[in-house]
Amino acid sequence: MDLKLPHLGEGADSGTVVNLFVKEGDTVAKDQPILELENEKAVATIPSTAAGTVTQIFVKAGDKIRAGQRILSLGESGAAALPAAKPEAAPARSRERLIQTPSPEQMPVVLEQEVLEPIAEGKEGSAPAASPSIRKLARDLGIDLTRVRGSARGGRIMMEDVRAYIQKLQRVATAPRAAAPAGAPAPKPAREQIDFSKWGPVSKAPLSPLREVIARRMAESWTSTPRVTQFDEADVTALMALRKKYAADYDQKGARLTLTSFALKVLVDTLKKHPIFNASLDEVAQEIVFKQYYHIGIAVDTEAGLIVPVIRDADKKNLFELSLELEGLAEKARERKVSAEMLKGGTFTISNQGGIGSGQFTPIVNKPQVAILGLGRGAMKAVVRDNKVEPRLMLPMGLSYDHRVIDGASAARFTVDLVQGFENFKEADVKI
Repeated sequence: MDLKLPHLGEGADSGTVVNLFVKEGDTVAKDQPILELENEKAVATIPSTAAGTVTQIFVKAGDKIRAGQRILSLGESGAAALPAAKPEAAPARSRERLIQTPSPEQMPVVLEQEVLEPIAEGKEGSAPAASPSIRKLARDLGIDLTRVRGSARGGRIMMEDVRAYIQKLQRVATAPRAAAPAGAPAPKPAREQIDFSKWGPVSKAPLSPLREVIARRMAESWTSTPRVTQFDEADVTALMALRKKYAADYDQKGARLTLTSFALKVLVDTLKKHPIFNASLDEVAQEIVFKQYYHIGIAVDTEAGLIVPVIRDADKKNLFELSLELEGLAEKARERKVSAEMLKGGTFTISNQGGIGSGQFTPIVNKPQVAILGLGRGAMKAVVRDNKVEPRLMLPMGLSYDHRVIDGASAARFTVDLVQGFENFKEADVKI
Protein backbone atom coordinates (compact mmCIF):
# COMPACT_ATOMS: atom_id res chain seq x y z
CA MET A 1 0.00 0.00 0.00
CA ASP A 2 1.03 3.59 -0.53
CA LEU A 3 1.37 6.01 2.40
CA LYS A 4 0.32 9.51 1.42
CA LEU A 5 0.83 12.86 3.13
CA PRO A 6 -2.26 13.52 5.27
CA HIS A 7 -4.11 16.82 5.46
CA LEU A 8 -1.99 19.10 7.65
CA GLY A 9 -4.74 21.37 8.93
CA GLU A 10 -6.79 24.34 7.81
CA GLY A 11 -4.97 26.43 5.21
CA ALA A 12 -1.96 24.08 5.17
CA ASP A 13 -1.77 21.78 2.14
CA SER A 14 1.96 21.41 1.57
CA GLY A 15 5.34 21.30 3.29
CA THR A 16 9.04 20.61 2.77
CA VAL A 17 10.68 17.34 3.80
CA VAL A 18 13.36 18.04 6.44
CA ASN A 19 14.39 14.52 7.48
CA LEU A 20 13.57 10.95 6.45
CA PHE A 21 13.68 8.41 9.27
CA VAL A 22 13.35 5.24 7.15
CA LYS A 23 14.96 3.65 4.11
CA GLU A 24 13.93 0.94 1.69
CA GLY A 25 13.87 -2.45 3.40
CA ASP A 26 13.13 -1.05 6.88
CA THR A 27 10.23 -2.46 8.87
CA VAL A 28 7.95 0.20 10.35
CA ALA A 29 5.16 0.00 12.91
CA LYS A 30 1.90 1.90 12.85
CA ASP A 31 2.30 5.46 14.24
CA GLN A 32 6.11 5.23 13.94
CA PRO A 33 7.62 8.55 12.73
CA ILE A 34 8.69 8.30 9.10
CA LEU A 35 9.67 11.88 8.27
CA GLU A 36 9.84 15.48 9.50
CA LEU A 37 7.94 18.09 7.50
CA GLU A 38 8.40 21.86 7.66
CA ASN A 39 5.19 23.79 7.12
CA GLU A 40 4.30 27.42 7.87
CA LYS A 41 7.36 27.97 10.10
CA ALA A 42 6.77 24.82 12.17
CA VAL A 43 8.40 21.38 11.93
CA ALA A 44 6.04 18.43 12.41
CA THR A 45 6.65 14.69 12.59
CA ILE A 46 4.56 12.60 10.20
CA PRO A 47 3.78 9.07 11.51
CA SER A 48 3.10 5.93 9.50
CA THR A 49 -0.59 5.04 9.22
CA ALA A 50 0.13 1.34 8.81
CA ALA A 51 2.73 -1.33 9.58
CA GLY A 52 4.88 -3.11 7.03
CA THR A 53 8.17 -3.12 5.15
CA VAL A 54 9.28 -0.12 3.11
CA THR A 55 9.45 -1.23 -0.52
CA GLN A 56 9.90 2.16 -2.19
CA ILE A 57 10.40 5.79 -1.15
CA PHE A 58 9.11 8.55 -3.40
CA VAL A 59 10.45 11.66 -1.60
CA LYS A 60 13.78 12.95 -0.31
CA ALA A 61 14.98 15.69 2.02
CA GLY A 62 14.32 19.10 0.48
CA ASP A 63 11.33 17.99 -1.59
CA LYS A 64 8.16 20.09 -1.34
CA ILE A 65 5.15 17.78 -1.13
CA ARG A 66 1.41 18.32 -0.97
CA ALA A 67 -1.42 16.63 0.93
CA GLY A 68 -2.37 13.40 -0.83
CA GLN A 69 1.05 12.92 -2.44
CA ARG A 70 2.74 9.52 -2.07
CA ILE A 71 5.52 9.31 0.53
CA LEU A 72 6.44 5.63 0.38
CA SER A 73 5.08 2.15 -0.33
CA LEU A 74 4.68 -0.58 2.27
CA GLY A 75 4.64 -4.33 1.75
CA GLU A 76 3.91 -7.07 4.23
CA SER A 77 6.26 -7.16 7.23
CA GLY A 78 9.34 -9.22 6.50
CA ALA A 79 8.79 -9.12 2.73
CA ALA A 80 11.70 -7.95 0.65
CA ALA A 81 11.33 -4.97 -1.61
CA LEU A 82 9.98 -6.07 -4.96
CA PRO A 83 12.07 -5.13 -8.00
CA ALA A 84 10.44 -2.59 -10.23
CA ALA A 85 8.92 -4.03 -13.38
CA LYS A 86 11.02 -3.39 -16.42
CA PRO A 87 9.14 -0.95 -18.59
CA GLU A 88 8.51 -1.75 -22.19
CA ALA A 89 10.34 0.37 -24.69
CA ALA A 90 8.00 2.80 -26.38
CA PRO A 91 8.02 2.46 -30.18
CA ALA A 92 10.08 5.21 -31.79
CA ARG A 93 7.36 5.91 -34.33
CA SER A 94 4.79 6.45 -31.55
CA ARG A 95 7.06 8.97 -29.83
CA GLU A 96 7.48 10.88 -33.08
CA ARG A 97 3.72 11.03 -33.54
CA LEU A 98 3.31 12.38 -29.99
CA ILE A 99 5.39 15.46 -30.65
CA GLN A 100 3.80 16.32 -33.98
CA THR A 101 1.71 19.46 -33.81
CA PRO A 102 -1.71 18.81 -35.34
CA SER A 103 -3.31 21.42 -37.54
CA PRO A 104 -6.19 23.50 -36.16
CA GLU A 105 -8.57 21.81 -38.65
CA GLN A 106 -7.79 18.40 -37.19
CA MET A 107 -8.20 19.51 -33.60
CA PRO A 108 -11.56 20.50 -32.05
CA VAL A 109 -11.72 23.51 -29.79
CA VAL A 110 -11.47 22.40 -26.15
CA LEU A 111 -11.90 24.25 -22.91
CA GLU A 112 -9.01 24.61 -20.52
CA GLN A 113 -11.03 23.01 -17.72
CA GLU A 114 -11.40 19.85 -19.82
CA VAL A 115 -7.68 19.11 -19.73
CA LEU A 116 -7.18 20.13 -16.11
CA GLU A 117 -9.93 18.14 -14.35
CA PRO A 118 -9.13 14.54 -13.27
CA ILE A 119 -11.31 12.11 -15.22
CA ALA A 120 -9.54 8.74 -14.87
CA GLU A 121 -8.84 7.03 -11.57
CA GLY A 122 -8.34 3.44 -10.51
CA LYS A 123 -9.96 1.69 -7.62
CA GLU A 124 -9.50 3.15 -4.11
CA GLY A 125 -7.57 6.13 -5.43
CA SER A 126 -4.90 4.08 -7.28
CA ALA A 127 -3.46 5.14 -10.62
CA PRO A 128 -5.62 4.53 -13.73
CA ALA A 129 -5.04 1.40 -15.83
CA ALA A 130 -2.21 1.73 -18.36
CA SER A 131 0.75 -0.30 -19.59
CA PRO A 132 4.23 0.19 -18.05
CA SER A 133 5.49 1.81 -21.24
CA ILE A 134 2.71 4.43 -21.15
CA ARG A 135 3.35 5.08 -17.44
CA LYS A 136 7.05 5.67 -18.13
CA LEU A 137 6.24 7.96 -21.03
CA ALA A 138 3.80 9.91 -18.83
CA ARG A 139 6.48 10.30 -16.15
CA ASP A 140 9.05 11.48 -18.71
CA LEU A 141 6.64 14.06 -20.13
CA GLY A 142 5.17 15.12 -16.77
CA ILE A 143 1.64 14.01 -17.66
CA ASP A 144 -0.90 13.22 -14.94
CA LEU A 145 -2.66 10.09 -16.21
CA THR A 146 -5.71 10.79 -14.03
CA ARG A 147 -6.51 13.58 -16.49
CA VAL A 148 -6.36 11.29 -19.55
CA ARG A 149 -9.56 9.60 -20.73
CA GLY A 150 -8.93 5.92 -21.52
CA SER A 151 -10.67 4.52 -24.60
CA ALA A 152 -10.00 0.79 -24.10
CA ARG A 153 -12.11 -1.64 -22.11
CA GLY A 154 -12.46 -0.70 -18.46
CA GLY A 155 -11.07 2.79 -19.12
CA ARG A 156 -7.56 1.51 -19.88
CA ILE A 157 -5.37 4.23 -21.33
CA MET A 158 -3.81 3.59 -24.75
CA MET A 159 -1.07 5.44 -26.63
CA GLU A 160 -3.71 7.15 -28.80
CA ASP A 161 -5.38 8.52 -25.64
CA VAL A 162 -2.12 10.09 -24.46
CA ARG A 163 -1.56 11.60 -27.92
CA ALA A 164 -5.07 13.08 -27.93
CA TYR A 165 -4.49 14.57 -24.48
CA ILE A 166 -1.22 16.20 -25.59
CA GLN A 167 -3.04 17.68 -28.58
CA LYS A 168 -5.59 19.23 -26.21
CA LEU A 169 -2.79 20.70 -24.10
CA GLN A 170 -1.20 22.20 -27.21
CA ARG A 171 -4.52 23.68 -28.28
CA VAL A 172 -5.05 25.32 -24.91
CA ALA A 173 -1.46 26.62 -24.80
CA THR A 174 -1.64 28.22 -28.24
CA ALA A 175 -5.24 29.49 -28.06
CA PRO A 176 -5.59 33.29 -27.86
CA ARG A 177 -6.58 34.56 -24.42
CA ALA A 178 -9.69 36.67 -23.88
CA ALA A 179 -9.10 40.32 -23.19
CA ALA A 180 -9.03 41.26 -19.51
CA PRO A 181 -12.21 42.96 -18.27
CA ALA A 182 -12.18 46.69 -17.65
CA GLY A 183 -10.80 47.60 -14.25
CA ALA A 184 -8.89 44.34 -13.85
CA PRO A 185 -5.40 44.67 -12.35
CA ALA A 186 -2.56 44.76 -14.84
CA PRO A 187 -0.55 41.54 -15.12
CA LYS A 188 2.69 41.43 -13.17
CA PRO A 189 5.80 42.06 -15.27
CA ALA A 190 7.96 39.04 -15.98
CA ARG A 191 10.78 38.59 -13.49
CA GLU A 192 14.27 39.12 -14.84
CA GLN A 193 17.09 36.86 -13.71
CA ILE A 194 20.34 38.79 -13.53
CA ASP A 195 23.74 37.15 -13.84
CA PHE A 196 25.60 38.98 -11.07
CA SER A 197 28.75 36.95 -11.70
CA LYS A 198 29.45 39.18 -14.70
CA TRP A 199 30.75 41.84 -12.31
CA GLY A 200 32.62 39.69 -9.80
CA PRO A 201 32.66 36.54 -7.67
CA VAL A 202 29.36 35.44 -6.12
CA SER A 203 28.02 32.60 -4.00
CA LYS A 204 24.48 31.29 -3.88
CA ALA A 205 22.20 29.72 -1.28
CA PRO A 206 18.62 28.56 -1.90
CA LEU A 207 15.79 30.13 0.06
CA SER A 208 14.93 27.94 3.03
CA PRO A 209 11.28 26.88 3.41
CA LEU A 210 11.00 29.22 6.41
CA ARG A 211 12.41 32.16 4.43
CA GLU A 212 9.95 31.43 1.61
CA VAL A 213 7.05 31.65 4.09
CA ILE A 214 8.41 34.90 5.57
CA ALA A 215 8.89 36.42 2.11
CA ARG A 216 5.38 35.48 1.00
CA ARG A 217 3.69 36.83 4.11
CA MET A 218 5.68 40.07 4.22
CA ALA A 219 4.94 40.75 0.54
CA GLU A 220 1.25 40.04 1.09
CA SER A 221 1.10 42.38 4.09
CA TRP A 222 3.04 45.13 2.29
CA THR A 223 0.86 45.08 -0.83
CA SER A 224 -2.55 44.62 0.82
CA THR A 225 -2.32 46.68 4.03
CA PRO A 226 -2.22 50.51 3.95
CA ARG A 227 0.17 50.82 6.85
CA VAL A 228 1.03 53.85 8.99
CA THR A 229 3.61 53.91 11.81
CA GLN A 230 3.21 56.06 14.93
CA PHE A 231 6.48 56.79 16.76
CA ASP A 232 6.96 57.72 20.40
CA GLU A 233 9.27 57.31 23.42
CA ALA A 234 8.65 56.12 26.95
CA ASP A 235 10.69 56.98 30.05
CA VAL A 236 11.56 53.54 31.46
CA THR A 237 14.07 54.70 34.07
CA ALA A 238 11.86 53.68 37.00
CA LEU A 239 10.69 50.50 35.26
CA MET A 240 14.26 49.28 34.68
CA ALA A 241 15.04 50.04 38.32
CA LEU A 242 12.20 47.67 39.27
CA ARG A 243 13.62 45.07 36.92
CA LYS A 244 17.05 45.33 38.54
CA LYS A 245 15.49 45.07 42.01
CA TYR A 246 13.50 41.88 41.34
CA ALA A 247 15.50 40.14 38.57
CA ALA A 248 17.29 37.86 41.04
CA ASP A 249 13.98 36.69 42.55
CA TYR A 250 12.73 35.73 39.09
CA ASP A 251 15.99 33.95 38.24
CA GLN A 252 15.74 31.81 41.37
CA LYS A 253 12.36 30.54 40.18
CA GLY A 254 13.51 29.83 36.62
CA ALA A 255 12.17 32.96 34.90
CA ARG A 256 13.90 35.93 33.29
CA LEU A 257 12.47 39.36 33.99
CA THR A 258 12.95 41.29 30.74
CA LEU A 259 11.63 44.44 29.14
CA THR A 260 9.44 42.28 26.91
CA SER A 261 7.80 40.83 30.05
CA PHE A 262 6.84 44.34 31.15
CA ALA A 263 5.75 45.20 27.61
CA LEU A 264 3.33 42.26 27.57
CA LYS A 265 1.64 43.44 30.74
CA VAL A 266 1.49 47.08 29.62
CA LEU A 267 0.25 46.13 26.17
CA VAL A 268 -2.65 43.99 27.37
CA ASP A 269 -3.86 46.76 29.70
CA THR A 270 -3.72 49.22 26.80
CA LEU A 271 -5.50 46.85 24.41
CA LYS A 272 -8.39 46.59 26.87
CA LYS A 273 -8.80 50.36 26.67
CA HIS A 274 -8.56 50.35 22.86
CA PRO A 275 -10.26 47.13 21.59
CA ILE A 276 -9.95 48.17 17.93
CA PHE A 277 -6.23 47.28 18.14
CA ASN A 278 -7.13 43.73 19.21
CA ALA A 279 -9.45 43.26 16.23
CA SER A 280 -9.21 41.94 12.66
CA LEU A 281 -10.80 42.94 9.37
CA ASP A 282 -12.98 40.30 7.70
CA GLU A 283 -12.42 41.34 4.09
CA VAL A 284 -15.04 38.91 2.77
CA ALA A 285 -17.91 39.92 5.06
CA GLN A 286 -16.65 43.53 5.32
CA GLU A 287 -16.85 43.38 9.12
CA ILE A 288 -14.52 44.23 11.97
CA VAL A 289 -14.09 41.26 14.31
CA PHE A 290 -13.50 42.34 17.92
CA LYS A 291 -11.77 39.57 19.88
CA GLN A 292 -12.53 39.03 23.55
CA TYR A 293 -9.22 37.23 24.12
CA TYR A 294 -5.64 38.48 24.18
CA HIS A 295 -3.17 36.16 22.44
CA ILE A 296 0.09 38.08 21.95
CA GLY A 297 2.62 37.06 19.29
CA ILE A 298 6.30 37.47 20.15
CA ALA A 299 8.73 37.91 17.25
CA VAL A 300 11.72 35.63 17.93
CA ASP A 301 14.99 35.92 16.03
CA THR A 302 16.30 32.44 15.11
CA GLU A 303 19.14 31.21 12.92
CA ALA A 304 16.58 30.07 10.34
CA GLY A 305 14.61 33.33 10.34
CA LEU A 306 11.83 35.16 12.15
CA ILE A 307 9.28 33.02 14.03
CA VAL A 308 6.29 34.44 15.92
CA PRO A 309 4.95 32.04 18.60
CA VAL A 310 1.87 33.13 20.55
CA ILE A 311 1.36 33.59 24.29
CA ARG A 312 -2.31 32.77 24.86
CA ASP A 313 -4.57 34.52 27.37
CA ALA A 314 -1.89 37.01 28.33
CA ASP A 315 -4.52 39.01 30.22
CA LYS A 316 -5.03 36.14 32.68
CA LYS A 317 -1.33 35.80 33.66
CA ASN A 318 0.77 37.81 36.10
CA LEU A 319 4.22 39.17 35.33
CA PHE A 320 6.01 36.09 36.66
CA GLU A 321 3.86 33.71 34.59
CA LEU A 322 4.38 35.83 31.49
CA SER A 323 8.16 35.89 32.04
CA LEU A 324 8.30 32.14 32.55
CA GLU A 325 6.23 31.36 29.45
CA LEU A 326 8.07 33.93 27.36
CA GLU A 327 11.44 32.34 28.07
CA GLY A 328 10.19 28.82 27.33
CA LEU A 329 8.42 29.84 24.13
CA ALA A 330 11.44 31.72 22.80
CA GLU A 331 13.68 28.71 23.48
CA LYS A 332 11.29 26.37 21.64
CA ALA A 333 11.21 28.77 18.68
CA ARG A 334 15.02 28.87 18.46
CA GLU A 335 15.16 25.07 18.56
CA ARG A 336 12.36 24.81 15.95
CA LYS A 337 10.18 22.86 18.37
CA VAL A 338 7.07 25.01 18.06
CA SER A 339 4.02 23.39 16.51
CA ALA A 340 1.91 25.02 13.79
CA GLU A 341 -0.85 25.61 16.35
CA MET A 342 1.54 27.60 18.57
CA LEU A 343 1.98 30.09 15.70
CA LYS A 344 -1.72 30.72 15.11
CA GLY A 345 -4.46 32.78 16.74
CA GLY A 346 -2.43 35.86 17.68
CA THR A 347 -4.36 39.11 18.16
CA PHE A 348 -1.38 41.50 18.38
CA THR A 349 2.40 41.19 17.95
CA ILE A 350 5.45 42.62 19.76
CA SER A 351 8.83 42.85 18.05
CA ASN A 352 11.62 43.87 20.45
CA GLN A 353 14.96 44.60 18.77
CA GLY A 354 16.45 46.31 21.81
CA GLY A 355 18.54 43.30 22.73
CA ILE A 356 20.23 43.48 19.33
CA GLY A 357 20.89 47.20 19.67
CA SER A 358 18.40 48.64 17.18
CA GLY A 359 16.74 52.02 17.63
CA GLN A 360 13.56 53.16 15.86
CA PHE A 361 12.20 50.91 13.12
CA THR A 362 8.98 50.34 11.19
CA PRO A 363 7.51 46.88 11.84
CA ILE A 364 5.20 45.29 9.27
CA VAL A 365 1.68 44.36 10.38
CA ASN A 366 1.28 40.61 10.88
CA LYS A 367 -1.98 39.86 9.02
CA PRO A 368 -4.78 39.21 9.89
CA GLN A 369 -3.88 41.37 12.89
CA VAL A 370 -4.31 45.12 12.50
CA ALA A 371 -1.34 46.41 14.52
CA ILE A 372 2.16 45.57 15.74
CA LEU A 373 4.44 47.20 18.32
CA GLY A 374 8.15 47.56 17.62
CA LEU A 375 10.50 48.29 20.54
CA GLY A 376 14.07 49.51 20.15
CA ARG A 377 17.05 49.85 22.47
CA GLY A 378 16.62 52.18 25.43
CA ALA A 379 19.10 55.08 25.45
CA MET A 380 20.05 57.65 28.07
CA LYS A 381 18.93 61.13 27.01
CA ALA A 382 18.86 64.57 28.52
CA VAL A 383 15.20 65.23 29.37
CA VAL A 384 13.69 68.42 30.78
CA ARG A 385 11.56 67.78 33.88
CA ASP A 386 10.27 70.60 36.09
CA ASN A 387 12.57 73.02 34.28
CA LYS A 388 15.56 70.80 35.06
CA VAL A 389 17.60 68.70 32.67
CA GLU A 390 17.84 65.11 33.88
CA PRO A 391 19.39 61.95 32.38
CA ARG A 392 16.53 59.51 31.66
CA LEU A 393 16.42 56.12 29.97
CA MET A 394 14.11 56.54 26.97
CA LEU A 395 12.57 53.58 25.13
CA PRO A 396 11.86 54.15 21.39
CA MET A 397 8.72 52.51 20.01
CA GLY A 398 6.94 52.29 16.68
CA LEU A 399 3.29 51.31 16.37
CA SER A 400 2.38 50.17 12.84
CA TYR A 401 -1.33 49.81 12.11
CA ASP A 402 -3.79 49.04 9.32
CA HIS A 403 -5.23 52.40 8.28
CA ARG A 404 -8.34 50.70 6.85
CA VAL A 405 -9.39 49.88 10.41
CA ILE A 406 -7.55 52.35 12.65
CA ASP A 407 -7.43 56.14 12.36
CA GLY A 408 -4.41 58.26 13.22
CA ALA A 409 -6.13 59.85 16.20
CA SER A 410 -6.87 56.40 17.65
CA ALA A 411 -3.22 55.41 17.21
CA ALA A 412 -2.09 58.59 18.97
CA ARG A 413 -4.37 57.87 21.95
CA PHE A 414 -3.12 54.28 22.04
CA THR A 415 0.54 55.30 22.18
CA VAL A 416 -0.18 57.92 24.88
CA ASP A 417 -1.73 55.25 27.10
CA LEU A 418 1.07 52.84 26.23
CA VAL A 419 3.71 55.36 27.31
CA GLN A 420 1.87 56.01 30.55
CA GLY A 421 1.72 52.28 31.21
CA PHE A 422 5.50 51.98 30.92
CA GLU A 423 6.17 55.08 33.00
CA ASN A 424 3.69 54.26 35.81
CA PHE A 425 4.23 50.53 36.24
CA LYS A 426 3.21 49.47 39.75
CA GLU A 427 5.76 47.72 41.94
CA ALA A 428 3.03 45.50 43.35
CA ASP A 429 2.64 43.91 39.91
CA VAL A 430 6.34 42.94 39.87
CA LYS A 431 6.50 41.15 43.21
CA ILE A 432 6.23 37.37 43.07
